[in-house]
Amino acid sequence: MSQLYYRRTDNSSYRDRIPLRIVRAESELSAQEKSYLNAVEKGDYASVKLALEEAEIYFSININCIDPLGRTALLIAIENENLEIIELLLSFNVYVGDALLHAIRKEVVGAVELLLNHKKPSGEKQVPPILLDKQFSDFTPDITPIILAAHTNNYEIIKMLVQKGVSIPQPHEVRCNCMECISSSDVDSLRHSRSRLNIYKALASPSLIALSSEDPFLTAFQLSWELQELSKVENEFKAEYEELSHQCKHFAKDLLDQTRSSRELELILNFRDNVNLLQDEANNELARLKLAIKYRQKEFVAQPNCQQLLASRWYDEFPGWRRRHWAGKFITCVLIGLMFPLLSLCYLVAPKSHYGLFIRKPFIKFICHTASYLTFLLLLASQHIVSNNPDRQGPKPTIVEWMVLPWVLGFIWTEIKQMWDGGFQDYIHDWWNLMDFVMNSLYLATISLKIVAYVKYSGCKPRETWEMWHPTLVAEAVFAIANIISSLRLISLFTANSHLGPLQISLGRMLLDILKFLFIYCLVLLAFANGLNQLYFYYETSDGMNCKGIRCEHQNNAFSTLFETLQSLFWSIFGLINLYVTNVQADHKFTEFVGATMFGTYNIISLVVLLNMLIAMMNNSYQHIADHADIEWKFARTKLWMSYFEEGGTLRYFSIVGDRHRIIELQMSFCLSFQRRAAENVRLNHQYQEVLRNLIKRYVAAMIRDAKTEEGLTEENFKELKQDISSFRYEVIGMMKGKRKSTCANKPGTAASDVSHPDSSLKYCSALQQNKKLHLYDVTAVLQQQKSEETRESLGRLVNGSAVVLTDPILKDKARKGFPKDFTDFELFQRKQNSLNPNKIYSLAEEAKESDSGILDWVREETVEKYLAEKAEHEENESKCLMDEEKSVLEDQEKEHTASPHEN
Repeated sequence: MSQLYYRRTDNSSYRDRIPLRIVRAESELSAQEKSYLNAVEKGDYASVKLALEEAEIYFSININCIDPLGRTALLIAIENENLEIIELLLSFNVYVGDALLHAIRKEVVGAVELLLNHKKPSGEKQVPPILLDKQFSDFTPDITPIILAAHTNNYEIIKMLVQKGVSIPQPHEVRCNCMECISSSDVDSLRHSRSRLNIYKALASPSLIALSSEDPFLTAFQLSWELQELSKVENEFKAEYEELSHQCKHFAKDLLDQTRSSRELELILNFRDNVNLLQDEANNELARLKLAIKYRQKEFVAQPNCQQLLASRWYDEFPGWRRRHWAGKFITCVLIGLMFPLLSLCYLVAPKSHYGLFIRKPFIKFICHTASYLTFLLLLASQHIVSNNPDRQGPKPTIVEWMVLPWVLGFIWTEIKQMWDGGFQDYIHDWWNLMDFVMNSLYLATISLKIVAYVKYSGCKPRETWEMWHPTLVAEAVFAIANIISSLRLISLFTANSHLGPLQISLGRMLLDILKFLFIYCLVLLAFANGLNQLYFYYETSDGMNCKGIRCEHQNNAFSTLFETLQSLFWSIFGLINLYVTNVQADHKFTEFVGATMFGTYNIISLVVLLNMLIAMMNNSYQHIADHADIEWKFARTKLWMSYFEEGGTLRYFSIVGDRHRIIELQMSFCLSFQRRAAENVRLNHQYQEVLRNLIKRYVAAMIRDAKTEEGLTEENFKELKQDISSFRYEVIGMMKGKRKSTCANKPGTAASDVSHPDSSLKYCSALQQNKKLHLYDVTAVLQQQKSEETRESLGRLVNGSAVVLTDPILKDKARKGFPKDFTDFELFQRKQNSLNPNKIYSLAEEAKESDSGILDWVREETVEKYLAEKAEHEENESKCLMDEEKSVLEDQEKEHTASPHEN
């Protein structure tokens, strides 16, 4: 294809040509409109104002014209952040359109304020049709100013819009089936999904939550949970929703970082929004932290301030516990564990006594519970100490079994109470609760089967003659499984340790990976089992065999039935199946070859592919936990600690008896005055709102400070600096033209006209009468004449951009000596010395004490090049004016010379 566009080396012409034309032609701009947009781009205030005034009188240009990029003059000024020109354009009622959205996207706070305060005129001027086309807009119809401001997370702009009384549409639930959602999804499903995503992006803005939410913590919790659920439904935008969910979690954590005292932290963590006057006050303790655990706010729970408060409550009786030596800690725990029965008796007899209150402390409660559970496991392991006749079909309960029974009843009561307090849905979301439920169910099944065996069977009979489903045999098998689960349940206590805790969390994640792996493995296993069984079904042998199957001394009939095939394939992973099981008695080599191939293929897939995939999945889970070990472990430890902070979880062994005191306390609490509790809730709510107000102020200040620190020097900064220099250049050129025209106006026979300027009044003369070439010294002339005495007084307080007119000839001659003759000699961009010369002009960078010499050199080169180009354009026109001026001066001198002898 390149040959169609480029000539050959022998300069031969092509006969075939591809005609090119503009398919989507747009309206061209006139020369005046191009100059008008160019002046807006460069920040030439005077030219823009003159063009707007001429357009208002003569209709020479369309002030709403657009450039090839689709930008109007207002959008160009917004991109350049030129507030003066924006205000000028709005004063002439240019078409606004989506200018507010563009200003919000560029985060130009001043432009947003000007546009919000601008009153739209009743009659629009000439507007190009392309600007009225919604398809041409950069923003979709669902993007409103407040939504876009929330996307940028600009606190100042969001605050201005909220003060104007704006609102955001309320998104429907994730699985909403209302007519509005169904119709919107049917008409345009992509727009419906995008609109929902844009709304949630706005709602997840930290600045919007901080400004508009009465309870930012609760809003962040609920929104992050909702976004996490949305990520599971909207799979196409899963990454976006997960990122927004993480943003809400991070906001809640950053807001909690701003707490400065334990009082503020306790007010935040203990606050409960839906307070029930009939509910016990003790249930409100750490209510906000419980809510964070419910919504899985791991960053919030693992925040250092929160963990410090929990640790101080956990080690209430041992304030210096973590600073002790490990040997001292171990001895203390052993002593408290050995005293566990005595402390329990004291709690049962006198719960309000010193020892009764001592055992109710969270850390002491944890040690006693661990000692109690270890005692329970010890009893399970020692149940065979008491001998019993193994041939008795319905044996009586032994002493050890009677001792184990109170623990089992305590476990069951604890699970029932936990399900009642937290709800069934929260109960089943915890894997340890499911494990406890299975364990308790197995113990109940064991007790029930033993009772049935004791009632139904009373005599002795050799165990070998019992039927397979004998109640005693089933009870023994179920009890053995329950013992395994009871021993594994001890792993949950490892969470309290900083070394074993992350390993225990990794083990839980790996179990999930194993379940995922088993789903794929079972599919492969069933596929090969079905094929092998169909192949070897016809070769089943049973002649002269006492044992049949793979568990015999000589394995046989490995694939005769589907169940036997499944067992054979499963145990083959561990190398327990010999290859000769694929042989048949008949001389069918082809069948044996196909069977051996199928068996080998299964082993390759299961061992090489699937097993390595499982190892990779488990490694990935472990690495994920290791990367977030601190947050994951602190979150799991907090869940463990919270279970001991509650009053109900005192001891598993004495749960039933211990809750009797709790019931009495609840009855006494109901007798308290509702009015007193209501007043207390109002006071706590007021204190909570006051703390929230302080946290929001600190958070916003820290957010703005961090944004300024991380921003650094960007391309936008250079563009803004370039725009300022360009505006300054045109101001200097305007001052030079004003001085030239004022000089022409002072001569007889010249006419001047006044054109308003934002800072001063400039006098312009016609181009035909600019017959004097100005020296660069005249740039420093002011726009209004002042007296020489006022000039001398103001010399010491000159600022950048100001100058004085020296009317005294002596001072003027002294000042002109050594004055630079070229624009580059002004040294505008050199560093400012310690003492400033009041008669020397300094640049903006010098007054601001700019330290980046590289930027200043670049700006100096840009300014000099632009000025030299401007100077070359007016060189020829000014030379003619100079010659006319010199002739007039010579004529005046000759006239004076000729007139002097006559006077003498």
